[in-house]
Amino acid sequence: MEFMAWFTHKYIMHGFLWRLHKDHHHKDHDSWFERNDAFFIFYAVVSIGFFLLWRYTSFWPGLPIGLGIFAYGLSYFLVHDIFIHQRFKLFRNANNWYAKGVRRAHKMHHKHLGKNHGECFGMLFVPFKYFKK
Repeated sequence: MEFMAWFTHKYIMHGFLWRLHKDHHHKDHDSWFERNDAFFIFYAVVSIGFFLLWRYTSFWPGLPIGLGIFAYGLSYFLVHDIFIHQRFKLFRNANNWYAKGVRRAHKMHHKHLGKNHGECFGMLFVPFKYFKK
């Protein structure tokens, strides 16, 4: 799932659907919700679709695919929205080496306000250079 998230972030969110992702890099609104949240809804619908395929057809891969998308979505919500961006005030005191590295990498990703010249498109696996002091 991490590779798929990296790929869609780099080539879709920073590509032809930049207009939905743009407000995540550059706040141009006063709302708590972002247009970027549409991706969360999209993947939830895809996950539910695979669960339904598994349940009502003989497409057995629907269960592991649906669970994988759901698990990554939950991880994204916990790590990206809560831990990194503090959309809810939880996990504020996490300061181990992994937490610091993930925060550094994400900060470097957000230093680029445009859709081009970005770096660190992954979320859970980031380059080792961000774990150094």
